[in-house]
Amino acid sequence: MSAAIDTTTSDTTNTDTWTYFEGRWQAGNAPIMGPRTHAAWLGSTVFDGARTFGGAAPDLDLHCARVNTSAEAFLLEPQVSVADWMALAHEGIARFEPGAELYIRPMYWPEHGAAGGGVRFDPASTRWCLCIYRAPMPEPKGFAITLSPFRRPTIETAPVDAKAGCLYPNGARALIEAFRRGFGNCLMLDMLGNVAELANSNIFMAKGGVVYTPVPNGTFLDGITRRRVIALLEADGVEVRQVTLKAADFLAADEIFASGNFAKVVPINRIEARELPIGPIYRRARELYWAFAARNAMTVSRAPAPAP
Repeated sequence: MSAAIDTTTSDTTNTDTWTYFEGRWQAGNAPIMGPRTHAAWLGSTVFDGARTFGGAAPDLDLHCARVNTSAEAFLLEPQVSVADWMALAHEGIARFEPGAELYIRPMYWPEHGAAGGGVRFDPASTRWCLCIYRAPMPEPKGFAITLSPFRRPTIETAPVDAKAGCLYPNGARALIEAFRRGFGNCLMLDMLGNVAELANSNIFMAKGGVVYTPVPNGTFLDGITRRRVIALLEADGVEVRQVTLKAADFLAADEIFASGNFAKVVPINRIEARELPIGPIYRRARELYWAFAARNAMTVSRAPAPAP
């Protein structure tokens, strides 16, 4: 028998995590599902991920809107308006110290399977929570990438038009395989052999002063941070081309960098055996994003929070 795995499921004192579920804030890793919950059994969750750092929560409204869009694409029934998600997020952020670096994760899932617990879930049983937890921003030191043997699915084979939890095990196994070979992340191709994204974030490259990024083709999410980076670079006078790219294009790039909800904008310093500089276009993209975040700093009431 294997050793017991320690979890914080019963920890109600860990205030590094707060979850709003069933009408109240709960500390620690609050239990929200049981063994008969459809999502626990069959992975039928959707979520989104926003960030706070330096007093800002960039594009929080867009993340709150996208979780509802994902729920609809997944055939769940959204229960929370964007305005209410926003209000709850501000309420939860206020439980931490000013400037805390946090991850903000709204979620939906079905509780019940239809017809007594089958694979088909009951949309009317949609439940939700908002989990906010301490998550320091990664240092932009750079990491190495490789080409993954695993590929992104198409819209006909998986719910790639939603930020769905069931998509992430494919990225997780790609990451594990890459880590075992000494890399920090990996390029994933679509079913036609074109570069889609990294295992858990969107990808950019620069060549000859022009920025290139895979054109959204229905195999990966056109990320909120991705779109923001493109808009900021273009407003700054940088040419950005959304095109079909092959792995060979990245192998010949002058710079490569990534964008995503968790780390925002980070550099890549090696692809396969080829070392890469942390270059000026990446540095400008990160500078522009942090300036955008600072311009959109939020005001959060710091009145004493009610007891959970």
